[in-house]
Amino acid sequence: MKILIRNLISGLFLAVLLFSGINSFAQVNELGAVQKNQLKYARLMRIVDSYYVDSTNIDDLTEKAIIKVLGELDPHSAYISKDEVDAMNEPLKGSFNGIGITFNIFKDTLLVTTTIPGGPSEKVGLAPGDRIINVDGENIASVGLKNSDVFRLLKGPKGTKVALQILRKNTEGMLNFTIIRDKIPMYSLDASYMIDDATGYIKINRFSATTNNEFKEAIAELKTQNLKNLVLDLRGNGGGYLNAAIDISNQFLGEKKLIVYTKGTNEPERKFNATSKGEFEEGNLVVLINSGTASASEIVSGAVQDWDRGIVIGRRSFGKGLVQRPFNLTDGSVVRLTTAHYYTPSGRCIQKPYEGVENYRGDFQSRYDHGELFNADSIDFDDSQKYQTLKNERTVYGGGGIMPDIFIPMDTSSNYSYYNRLRGANLVYPLVLDYIDKSREQLVKKYDTFKKFNEKFEVEDKLVDQLVADGEKEGIEKNEESLKNTKGIIKKDIKALLARDLFTRHHYFQVINNGDKTIEKALEVIKNQEEYTSLLISK
Repeated sequence: MKILIRNLISGLFLAVLLFSGINSFAQVNELGAVQKNQLKYARLMRIVDSYYVDSTNIDDLTEKAIIKVLGELDPHSAYISKDEVDAMNEPLKGSFNGIGITFNIFKDTLLVTTTIPGGPSEKVGLAPGDRIINVDGENIASVGLKNSDVFRLLKGPKGTKVALQILRKNTEGMLNFTIIRDKIPMYSLDASYMIDDATGYIKINRFSATTNNEFKEAIAELKTQNLKNLVLDLRGNGGGYLNAAIDISNQFLGEKKLIVYTKGTNEPERKFNATSKGEFEEGNLVVLINSGTASASEIVSGAVQDWDRGIVIGRRSFGKGLVQRPFNLTDGSVVRLTTAHYYTPSGRCIQKPYEGVENYRGDFQSRYDHGELFNADSIDFDDSQKYQTLKNERTVYGGGGIMPDIFIPMDTSSNYSYYNRLRGANLVYPLVLDYIDKSREQLVKKYDTFKKFNEKFEVEDKLVDQLVADGEKEGIEKNEESLKNTKGIIKKDIKALLARDLFTRHHYFQVINNGDKTIEKALEVIKNQEEYTSLLISK
């Protein structure tokens, strides 16, 4: 029996290697190398299983071997276990099945912070501020609940029921709700609103299966408000689906214009061109980027820049010019393997060097130490990576991210360290939750519209004092000088979090973006047509 099990394990591993090596089979010499080494590894596993001094887990050893192999290739090829596959794909699919709430574990109790409009919870009357005490007969209050427990209890197949017992302020006893789980959207578009009478703002947090539809809906709404110019915020957007990036680029570029092309040793060149009329092919366009702008986001900003379609403002982007393709393994796990480089329309590969994973992951710190985040002159350009934009022949560079047309230094100083410690200790949002929990009715009554809230609500000093006191309880000593310099920022953050819970996520960004230097520069450029045009002609 043991021999049979060993043979089955060896056969499974052979199947894994045969599948993952499928692109090499067309080359006889490489096929021979794969066959030779898969037999070598299978022999090792049989020896370990039969003769090792202690008991072993062959599945675990195989997973570790796969991870080690992929780690030797590049920083973005990755192994995803069977258990992790759904969780990894969910944000990009754009939806999940659940009850439709945002929540926080507050004072060891599950607190509903918002209900998603049109979702199952809103339909049955669940409300922000409700405390969920019991789920399907299981008490969940004061038991050390974790986020993973909440997902386990509330998510589930569409159409299934979940019974909740709720405590609600100013209501005696428990309220009972039966909610039918449904598909809940996960938005990739964080915010869309008009900054001024003619300029819209859209922020995309990732490129998912729903991004293009979300974008088109946002643009359609902004057009009803006299949209003439657009600020597209891709700061901190780590990427996502290639097709989603192509779809968004297509909204800005004329028909048949090249958006991106890909090629690799075992992948033929593939070109992706703009097709039909986009939603915003005319009008001043500014794209905001920073060092967290990566992959699919760089495809969009690179296409806009290469076609001289708009101005790119911010700091040099991450520099990920590699394309990953998923390969399913026999047990339901997945290998995301880098199969090609992608190139912007001018021919740039913006992938930064990856000589050693540690150096690669430490690139942000290296940029910080070198002064690049504060001074554009600190960036070294390689003349061999010099390219020309396709319309106005401006000079642009490859080999390490998208360099903006206008550089904005990072807004930071040692004075922020105290507030960063308070945020890092997770003290800010619980303070907001406590405040809104006590004051929701008064706030809703006094500020029945966001416009009224944004114009008239001011965060009182006593809230900041409470935050300082909470920090001292956690061992964070008060720093008077830092507090003096960051008090305005603290108040803005608190107000933004209140706006999100009282209104929507869009309103959070309307508050938080107030005073943003990059956005202010974007508006300055957009409003000065002469400056905007001159930036696109020469660089």
